[in-house]
Amino acid sequence: MPLFLWKSPLIRYYPTLIALLLPLVVLAEAKQPPNIVFVLFDDIGYGQPKSYRADSSFKTPNIDRLAKQGMRFTDAHSAAANCTPTRYGVLTGRYPCRIGQYGVLKTYSPPIIPKTRLTVASFLKGKGYDTACIGKWHLGMNWIDGKPGKENQLPIGARMTDGPNVLGFDYFYGFTHARNIGSIIEQDKVVANVRGIENQPMMIKKALQYLEERSREDEPFFLYFPMCPPHKPVVPAPQYVGKGGRVGKGSYSDWVYQGDDMLGQLLDTLESTGLANDTLVLVSADNGAAGREYPPLRDDKGSIYEGGHREPFLAKWPGRIKPGTTSDQIISITDIFATCASLLGKALPENAGEDSVSFLKCLYGQQKGPFREPSVQQSGKKALAIRKGKWKLIVHGDNKRELFDLNADITENHSHQQALRQCKDYLSENFWSRPLIEADDTA
Repeated sequence: MPLFLWKSPLIRYYPTLIALLLPLVVLAEAKQPPNIVFVLFDDIGYGQPKSYRADSSFKTPNIDRLAKQGMRFTDAHSAAANCTPTRYGVLTGRYPCRIGQYGVLKTYSPPIIPKTRLTVASFLKGKGYDTACIGKWHLGMNWIDGKPGKENQLPIGARMTDGPNVLGFDYFYGFTHARNIGSIIEQDKVVANVRGIENQPMMIKKALQYLEERSREDEPFFLYFPMCPPHKPVVPAPQYVGKGGRVGKGSYSDWVYQGDDMLGQLLDTLESTGLANDTLVLVSADNGAAGREYPPLRDDKGSIYEGGHREPFLAKWPGRIKPGTTSDQIISITDIFATCASLLGKALPENAGEDSVSFLKCLYGQQKGPFREPSVQQSGKKALAIRKGKWKLIVHGDNKRELFDLNADITENHSHQQALRQCKDYLSENFWSRPLIEADDTA
């Protein structure tokens, strides 16, 4: 090469440019979809993590760590103010009021999601993902022997059908619900009966084992980890007793701390196995804290007011989500399904995830203005909340209605009753273009 060309800055640094750009080119050609880990806390309040309420006395170092390493949403909502309905919304991307599901299930309750319905797990499985659910199910199962054992203890060897495996999960290890926390199910069979205090250490051990196994495989994975804390029974393992900040009476704060630590163990294992950079981590909760109100939000678990369903929601994906960012976009936990589809550049079928809207652009910091139609939440008392911008319309089970401006009144203490009367037609046309409840037979 002539000397005068080599002295050109462009030519001189050309090899360096190639070295810097080559990994990006390879990544673009590979188009490997990311792994997805979704961690669901049970009954955690919006005001419990320090990253959501600075004066909180609870110790949540790993939720707070996630807020620093990723994105923190301040206006995120569960599908319902109680357990089962929200989990239906997570997996199906549909509002649970569509099937009239307002209450929670028990040990022998039949499944509320039919085998024919596409779930986020079956969708991802169909796109080449390995899928696992490790933890609390609470969406119903059919037991082969009818009602084996007792409501709070199933016999070892009892088998069930129409559970997680038929809804898209390659692997299931968990329990039916919190009141039956001691009966451990693997795939379709009860494999152990343990004390409640032993359950969560078993769940996190299995989840970490799953991550380690997946790190040795090529295909992407989806891990859904619905934990028990801080829902009852409050049974922190010995290593957490006295470590949670001693908030209130008993060991509730230790139970919160144990849940946070399990999240930390998942994050640490993603790092140690080399999976972290290729994994989208999402963390939220199914509803507000039980019997614990955190002002300025009104009420707690079970309520149609903000304390019942406004939840911490955090996301981390190194290199894609800018660390330490905050979003005030209104999102619903039902939106996870469509967001997963967007990650893969795919559209959902018309008969799947009907109430799910992708928030992927929010994660990338590219969303300008609202991205979804009104968001709907519900309570166990058949009340519906319809949210559009700053306005929140509540339709109670007895048809009483309230209208709040959340920008001016986050405490929901001053309903705009006069505005409700004056704008009745506008509200019906603009808050919701479809019936409030679209119950159907296909679940």
